[in-house]
Amino acid sequence: MSQRKMLQFSMGALLLLPWFGGLVLGEISNDFSQCLDVFYNKTPPMGINAAGYTPICQRFKNQYHFASLYHRQHRAPLYSAYILSPADGKRPNSTWMYEPQLAFSRASSEMKPFHTSMDQNVIESQAVLQDYKNSSYTKGHLNPSMHQKTREDREATFTLTNIVPQRAGSNSGPWSILENEVLKKFKAFCNGLMYVITGAIPYESEPRWINNRVSVPEYMWSAYCCPSYNTSLPKHLKPFFPTYAAVGRNDRNSGEEIVPVKVKARASVRGYDVRRMSLETLEDILAQRLAMPISLFHGQCQ
Repeated sequence: MSQRKMLQFSMGALLLLPWFGGLVLGEISNDFSQCLDVFYNKTPPMGINAAGYTPICQRFKNQYHFASLYHRQHRAPLYSAYILSPADGKRPNSTWMYEPQLAFSRASSEMKPFHTSMDQNVIESQAVLQDYKNSSYTKGHLNPSMHQKTREDREATFTLTNIVPQRAGSNSGPWSILENEVLKKFKAFCNGLMYVITGAIPYESEPRWINNRVSVPEYMWSAYCCPSYNTSLPKHLKPFFPTYAAVGRNDRNSGEEIVPVKVKARASVRGYDVRRMSLETLEDILAQRLAMPISLFHGQCQ
């Protein structure tokens, strides 16, 4: 971690963040007590200290499958964290689900399927299917179903607490290519577990919404940690281990200071480019854009 980041951690400064709608009062670092196994060294990302976040251990069919950090006011997750495991079957035609505990503190900890008629408390506490209807955005998985081994693992990813509004050109284009690349690197070179954290970056100045309710990200980001890997890597692949990261555009009209645009691309995906980068570079971008000195993997996965 850079000296600048260490200083920010030690100071614990209070920041006023318009996008988060409140004062930074603390640091969420150990509130995923039921699902710490999905994080490297059982340690969630450090430095995420804005008010309004709710840690969710994503529980489905009496098992914890992954974790998400959810922002109630924006009805969208900041990130989802999971252990990558190649799918042993096809992508399921799964039923979309919601998180009851966001609406009722004493409700079941199991995610539940959406009903035709939803309780108003559910609608107020999180995104619902109606938000995405005719929105021009797809439901973008942070934890993609095909990064999960069993059918139940894959079905568990179909909760809107794991979803952000994502343009189709990104979701089915460059971002999908990135997800497949990560999967291939795991299969070819990772000797043990691969820990993945994927999230979203909001617009810097004025927030954008679908249905005046769900925050739209300007960028997607993802990083992995593979602490045990094949040390006889080809020279051109050595920068990809033990960690690597990427940021993808979710807006064709965004500036190019974070992710440059390639001119030669199919019209349907032009402007949704993905930039590969080191973990340190991603953390610097997140620190600048979110005003939080984020450290994604404990000890930088060393």
